[in-house]
Amino acid sequence: MSDPPIQRGPRAASAQILATVVFTFIAYLVVGLPLAALPPFVHGTLHFSSVLAGLSVSVQYLATFVTRAPVGRMTDTVGPKIMVILGLGSCAMSGLFTAAGGLLSAHPALSLTLLLIGRLFLGAGESGVGTGAIGWAIGRVGPIHSARIISWNGVATFAGIAIGAPLGVTIEGLTAFWVIGLVMLAGGLLVLPFAASGPVTHLVRGPQIPMGRVFGRVLPHGAALALGSLGFGTIASFVTLFFASRHWGHAAVALSAFGGFFILSRLLFVSSIARQGGLRVACVSFAGEAAGLVVMGLAASPLMAVAGAALTGFGFALVFPALGVEAFQRVPSTSRGAALGVFSVFLDVALGVTGPLAGVLVGIYGYSSIFLIAAVAAVVGGGITVALGARLVRPAS
Repeated sequence: MSDPPIQRGPRAASAQILATVVFTFIAYLVVGLPLAALPPFVHGTLHFSSVLAGLSVSVQYLATFVTRAPVGRMTDTVGPKIMVILGLGSCAMSGLFTAAGGLLSAHPALSLTLLLIGRLFLGAGESGVGTGAIGWAIGRVGPIHSARIISWNGVATFAGIAIGAPLGVTIEGLTAFWVIGLVMLAGGLLVLPFAASGPVTHLVRGPQIPMGRVFGRVLPHGAALALGSLGFGTIASFVTLFFASRHWGHAAVALSAFGGFFILSRLLFVSSIARQGGLRVACVSFAGEAAGLVVMGLAASPLMAVAGAALTGFGFALVFPALGVEAFQRVPSTSRGAALGVFSVFLDVALGVTGPLAGVLVGIYGYSSIFLIAAVAAVVGGGITVALGARLVRPAS
């Protein structure tokens, strides 16, 4: 069954989208709050190894990865509003366990266990809100605005983490680590009434295709997304060490340049996806990303590296929404949530493998190599989109 027609003016549609993606912002603000403070707490206060300190962060991403596809399917069956509510509740539960873990720091094993349980809740909450908010916004304004919804949702994600991480460090510095958990709990609970009072969107009824077929239809778009995401993961994981290896300062400027131009690109050019088509925009985006990564790999000065990071962010920004719109068109509207969940898994996997893979390459070929290899991956991703476009225009035999 197809979506019912929804007629909304640009301002009305924008207001509806903003009213939905605000929940994504709050969820990722909660995600960001313990991000920078948790590893030092586990390693310095609880006196666990750096491996366990890293695990305390990465277990959240494992939970996100595991729950993406099931949450996507549930979005189709019980409705996106319910998934947003459940996701926010899960984020609040994460804050409760984080606060308890912080308060029980005198018992390191129990404290760490509570913190890890909280991370699992946070990963599930991220899936619920991230996937549900997109589906909810599409239900409120119609699939014609899908590209703008995905783009604004991504901006809310980056903004939430960018504000939450330093805010969490500040809270710990002024008070204690367990207070971060209370703020996380409050953040999830305070917006729950607003989500509960939001409109219930039309749930498209009809047969749903099996997850295996959803995966098969989304696979080429997801593979291209994963290849393009390697550049983002490389910059996020290694730009600080890259700057240090060259004895350059202010590596954070490169991260800010990437994030700032990422947001700028999404705000300025998201409408080009509807006008030019997702595959064409994705091709141009891959080219811009690859060029930026080459500039970073060949950078002879910090200014050149910052410029490369900015160009990479500007190019990568539209890869997800451009390919996502095309992927959603490959499945019926009754399985759109499942497609979004499966599509997002490719991003999760790419970011998960980038760290260890790039770490091995750095040990063999040096830091410059990882940016150049990521550039090659972006070119291959662009090649996949070219092949997808050629398949669409190929005349029937």
